[in-house]
Amino acid sequence: MATMTLDKKLAILSDAAKYDASCASSGGQKRDSRDGKGIGSVTGSGICHAYAPDGRCISLLKILMTNFCIYDCAYCVNRVSSNVQRARFTPEEVIHLTLEFYRRNYIEGLFLSSGIIRSPDDTMADMVRIAKSLRQEHRFRGYIHLKTIPDADPKLIEEAGLFADRLSINVELPTDRAVKDYAPEKSPDQIRRAMADVRLLKEARQDKSFTGKRPAKFAPAGQSTQMIVGADGATDTTILQSSSRLYSSYKLRRVYYSAFSPIPDASAVLPLIQPPLVREHRLYQADWLLRFYGFDVDEIASATSDGNLDLAVDPKLAWALANRHLFPIDVNRADRELLLRVPGFGTKTVDRVLKTRRHRTLRYDDLRRMGANLRSAKPFMHALDWTPRGLTDTADLRARFAPPPEQLSLF
Repeated sequence: MATMTLDKKLAILSDAAKYDASCASSGGQKRDSRDGKGIGSVTGSGICHAYAPDGRCISLLKILMTNFCIYDCAYCVNRVSSNVQRARFTPEEVIHLTLEFYRRNYIEGLFLSSGIIRSPDDTMADMVRIAKSLRQEHRFRGYIHLKTIPDADPKLIEEAGLFADRLSINVELPTDRAVKDYAPEKSPDQIRRAMADVRLLKEARQDKSFTGKRPAKFAPAGQSTQMIVGADGATDTTILQSSSRLYSSYKLRRVYYSAFSPIPDASAVLPLIQPPLVREHRLYQADWLLRFYGFDVDEIASATSDGNLDLAVDPKLAWALANRHLFPIDVNRADRELLLRVPGFGTKTVDRVLKTRRHRTLRYDDLRRMGANLRSAKPFMHALDWTPRGLTDTADLRARFAPPPEQLSLF
């Protein structure tokens, strides 16, 4: 068999990594190499300067160490029974690629995931070896995100956290039943134990020792997880309930939703529940409401009829339409909690409203200058020179926001 070139491996394993959604680098530790003691840098927000062939800006070298896998998860294109072209990097090849891509100013860091080869411990050991070599031997100070393996020895995961900015452990699917049905070789209990261990290790290393010194930082950018949506019959409400529990139990930085699209040999087993990318987008919007706008899952679910989010309008607008009795809200008097419920008002806009109205009464144009989306907001608020009158209660209000019907073509 002919030896596969590094370029060919990169083409296969970077493409295979596109199914890993949890690779954002926000929250990383700020480091640079201007002191001459290393190479690479990362800003606090993880911004970098790489571009994919199709013109998209990318931040990380995002690859699988290998797409060989001993597991047979029904939703995964790289499962052992899938007929895909396989490839595998050596640890030295991943290190070489990361350093060379950085030197060419293509990337600012590495996102590394992998299929399971030989055993979870062997695979995790290779990933730790890569991160450790980059940090200690090559003084790489860029961002590193490792997709860890819950079945691996906890000591390996602990070591990974000493060299990676962020760790992530895939929760896989919204419910334990779905994991048992579609990924029977994986254990939901073991996944949760591994996530709990990461949280405890991070918290333990935040405290000073009895000598007054702080221990080495552990995964300073925290941990995240990824959830496949649309592969089972879980409703959006079930998915959001699962995410809410994950945030509270493990102090996650982010839950990433990965829309399931039928893959070879899986479409007969896993029916497509809803348009995948639109649904994924609505879940991210709802997740944002949970994290930053003070909504709870029950409130978001109250605006749905079948447990699924409205695909035509965003979840905040859907909630406002279902709770018109609370509107319009006076922007010059309402508290922060109510202002955050106004469609078209973001957190920055609300903060500007609260700060400015201490000095003067707000008008319609003031809100425009503050960045409010007044097309969405004006039926739900009033200012000194604006009142929606009967607009809030008009029967066709939802139709004003929903996209118009489109004639589909057969060709």
